[in-house]
Amino acid sequence: MSQAMPLPEGRDPTLATSVHRRLREDILSGRLPPGQKLKLRDLAESYGAGASPMREALSKLAAEGLAERLEHRGFRVAAAALGQLNGLIRSRVLAECAALRESIRQGDAAWEEAVVLAQHRLNRVARSLDAHRFATNPEWEACHREFHRALLAACGAPPLLAFCDRLREEAQRYRALANTVAYPDRDVAAEHAAIARAALDRDADAATALLAQHYERTGAFVGADLGRRVG
Repeated sequence: MSQAMPLPEGRDPTLATSVHRRLREDILSGRLPPGQKLKLRDLAESYGAGASPMREALSKLAAEGLAERLEHRGFRVAAAALGQLNGLIRSRVLAECAALRESIRQGDAAWEEAVVLAQHRLNRVARSLDAHRFATNPEWEACHREFHRALLAACGAPPLLAFCDRLREEAQRYRALANTVAYPDRDVAAEHAAIARAALDRDADAATALLAQHYERTGAFVGADLGRRVG
């Protein structure tokens, strides 16, 4: 859970906005895992805010589907449901493969250079802050996001790219679970390299197939872990 300097109490609406943003980041990154109780008193102490902005932030997270309101018992982080994960992966595959295919068709030399640069930057950063267990590296996460954005950037459809961004964000907390389960056995760098190579070779069929496999592999790791938890 985040540790931060106390925020000033008051009626400033930016206080609840700040708390909401930080809570949201902690849920999406997996620092607050699925199903964890969100106790108001503990959160207020950890995030340095009073009860009123905390309730407002939690209500907003519940409206976004990232938290669940428990009748007379506060809130908890939304559960990681296998059915929701499968639908999310299917949506990402359909949307991003369409965007990637168009990006390959329309991309120019500047697009190719952007993909090469994004992959280079990603490869230079450690995926985990700990070599022996997975510990999220925010710098790698930022480079990873930019790599996937670079692949799709030339598709010429900004609303589609915005939709892909939203799906990517929703998938982030599931990917955090997959990283914990699969690290260090999964060679994510090799998967990225294969996708980029196929895209730069203008082989849309291979590139989209590899992208779909990339997301489906994440789903398989998470699905197996969720199955063990339920079983």
